Amino acid sequence: MSDPKAPEPWLRGTGGELPAISRAVVHALELASEDIDRWCGGLTDEELNARPSGLPPVAFHLRHIARSIDRLLTYAEGRALDERQMIGLKTELDGGATRATVFSEFAAGLTSALARVKVIDPAQFEERRGVGKRQLPTTVGGLLVHVADHTQRHAGQAITTAKLVVAGRTP
Repeated sequence: MSDPKAPEPWLRGTGGELPAISRAVVHALELASEDIDRWCGGLTDEELNARPSGLPPVAFHLRHIARSIDRLLTYAEGRALDERQMIGLKTELDGGATRATVFSEFAAGLTSALARVKVIDPAQFEERRGVGKRQLPTTVGGLLVHVADHTQRHAGQAITTAKLVVAGRTP
């Protein structure tokens, strides 16, 4: 578990070799990983799948973070989604997730994303990209910024749901 007193990744002086946009994305992914570990790492299988007040479960958010980052980076790389990614999209909300499976997928997704972000050439940041079936317009830089924003949004939702689940534990 990360040290809650340690400064956030963006304040550690790391990633100086990376362009500012890539560095910010890397730091957002590192922060999400640390926060998820801190606030969700102690949940049981049942708690990972719990839906307090009908909210999406923590398991959904962790799968969604890993899988959506993969999809967004695929677009940034100028490629179309493959069948595996489309199936993954449709199964993010499936119940019955186990800790081992969910946290393994989450960690592997972030590890892959960090490597992929670090090799994107800053000269590509303004290159146009299309997203989804409708090929909605954005740029490589826009996709990278969205990876950071979207990851943090879902990490926050996962943490809030985890806190509700923990608060509802029977003493």
